[in-house]
Amino acid sequence: MTNGRIKRTAAAILTFVMLLQAAPNVMADNTVVGYGQGTSVDSENCPCDAVSFNDRYREYNAYAMTPDNRRIIITFDQGYENGYTADILDTLKEKNVRAIFFLTGDYAKKESALVKRMIDEGHVLGNHGMTHASLPKLNCEEAKQEIMTLHDYVLDEYGYEMQYFRFPCGEYSEDSLALVSEAGYKTLFWSYAYVDWQTDSQPDPVSALEGLKNSAHGGEILLLHSVSKTNAQILGSAIDAFRSAGFIV
Repeated sequence: MTNGRIKRTAAAILTFVMLLQAAPNVMADNTVVGYGQGTSVDSENCPCDAVSFNDRYREYNAYAMTPDNRRIIITFDQGYENGYTADILDTLKEKNVRAIFFLTGDYAKKESALVKRMIDEGHVLGNHGMTHASLPKLNCEEAKQEIMTLHDYVLDEYGYEMQYFRFPCGEYSEDSLALVSEAGYKTLFWSYAYVDWQTDSQPDPVSALEGLKNSAHGGEILLLHSVSKTNAQILGSAIDAFRSAGFIV
């Protein structure tokens, strides 16, 4: 190889390296995905899409189910208060159940008595975003602010350090999963949820309870909304049914 050809080859390699350094995220995937557990289930009654999510995104500490096939974890999204959270907390206390409550910034600021009660009664606080913004639609700095401003507020105001994040609107991307992990959080989606958040069109309690019972599976992360009158009514019966089926709640 001539000296001139060697120089041209070396220059081409150097240029390629410089381009990679200048645009390190060129291969990153920021496609917005709307999460859902799907309707297909496997032989263990686990939603196939939730199982696939775990397999694909475990490297980002992101989960739709837990590995404990004996347990069901109950979680609530706390966007605003609708008068049912105290009753829900009463039921959880009566049944000796610890839940995860995913707070928005507005809830953390306005509902201090309920948040303090959650902490005092041994529940886990999760981060649902300061403004409930769709994380993958924000730039990197905005996304970090969405997570960490609420993190810092809850730490300063309540002395509680959150460690679980739930994506607002159920919208995520691979980039945003990585960002949440880099912020020191584990992402929790869910493996069962139903339409319980429409306050002017609440589900029938009997059919809602049957849906919860029929969908129960080991490792389940159950998403409920505390604004639901139906959920407040059926929560105790659902916990009893899960335990009767052999699950730890």
